[in-house]
Amino acid sequence: MGANELSALLWRERELLELLVFKLEEEHLLLQGGKSRWLQHATREVEQVLGHVREAGLGRSVEVAALATQWGTAEDATLRELAANAPEGPWGEIFSAHLKAMGDLTTQIKELRDTNERFIRAAARSTQETMTTVSASPKTYDASGVTGTPVTAARIFDRNL
Repeated sequence: MGANELSALLWRERELLELLVFKLEEEHLLLQGGKSRWLQHATREVEQVLGHVREAGLGRSVEVAALATQWGTAEDATLRELAANAPEGPWGEIFSAHLKAMGDLTTQIKELRDTNERFIRAAARSTQETMTTVSASPKTYDASGVTGTPVTAARIFDRNL
């Protein structure tokens, strides 16, 4: 595989990273709007895109190694090292541009991930606080209309006798 093919793979990986940003923003909007009903679907979509990103990353690593060998650099070279050691021509600049764009997308992804995580933690804390304030034994009205009498199995049984 040559530089053209690697560049095409990098474009595909960038598209996947952009899709991941979109899915994380969707998830963020659901969290921000309190639409927990759809959160499970959004999270599943984020996980699916992450799987595609991982596969693309593996493919990129293989192709970078192959091109590095063609260009006479170390087989375990990174994309950054490949761009730095590119032969005369546009490839060094093209691969550097891919690296910068992917770095920018990665920064956006990290920020969205962290923001969404904060929202989820706050929601979990709020739910936990709400649950601690809910009474363990429900109260009802008694025959005289007074509230606050806990309902227990023993009370129900005694009334029925």
